[in-house]
Amino acid sequence: MDPGNTFQQAMVRINTGGMNDKPPSNPFDLSGRHAFVTGGVRGIGLEIARGLAAAGASVLISGREKGTVDASAAALRDEGLAVEAVALDMTDDQAVTDWFEGYGQDIHILVNNVGMRDRRGTPDLPPEAFSRLLDFGITSAYRMTRLVQPGMAARKNGAVINITSVAGPLARPGDPGYTAEKGGMSALTRSQAVEFAPMGIRVNAIAPGFFATEANAEWLDDAEVNAFIERRVPMQRWGQPSELAGAAVFLASDAASYITGQTLTVDAGLSVRM
Repeated sequence: MDPGNTFQQAMVRINTGGMNDKPPSNPFDLSGRHAFVTGGVRGIGLEIARGLAAAGASVLISGREKGTVDASAAALRDEGLAVEAVALDMTDDQAVTDWFEGYGQDIHILVNNVGMRDRRGTPDLPPEAFSRLLDFGITSAYRMTRLVQPGMAARKNGAVINITSVAGPLARPGDPGYTAEKGGMSALTRSQAVEFAPMGIRVNAIAPGFFATEANAEWLDDAEVNAFIERRVPMQRWGQPSELAGAAVFLASDAASYITGQTLTVDAGLSVRM
């Protein structure tokens, strides 16, 4: 047996089942790919859209109000980025499905960023409000991933990124809805990663820690909250939404071609500190 020939045959089997033996010159380059970022109007979603577009992708962002989402897309286009907008309520199954059928299945990267916050404890949070939190977060992500999956599977290539939170595996008193929503998103990520891996589709998640977003506006100047951050977060500061863009570009790119079912935690060390 020729050991050299055996090695070459093995390499052919490996390369036909995964990446080519010649890696791309820039594995982070997203040129030629189309990305859809739900809830890309402001904060984390907007910065992820900006990062994906700066890496070469053409990006579509969604928001519920046409004027707001159009303005956000226009601002990014003024920076020379390829970004368009669509007004959609991600909880409206029929509207989202109808739009997607008209738009087509040309989406290579899906970022499920839509979410909702309702900081009421169990005695004060009625079941219908709890259900709405889950519908806004988990169900909307499930719906969109289900819609893009056939196109991604046909190309044998696709990347889904779910925005979860450290509030999934961790918890604080009085926030059961958000914790359940984000914990469920992490579980959905693992489940669909295993289901879609043979189709060439990777499903991962990003779990932010304390970030200075509109959703946390009431906390930004709260002395007690800031004292907690200084005490519990090793970097002793809030994260800026722009600091999540690199994680999204990485997970969307060929640099992460062998990564699926994972949650990349971006929390300045909060979740690993004793």
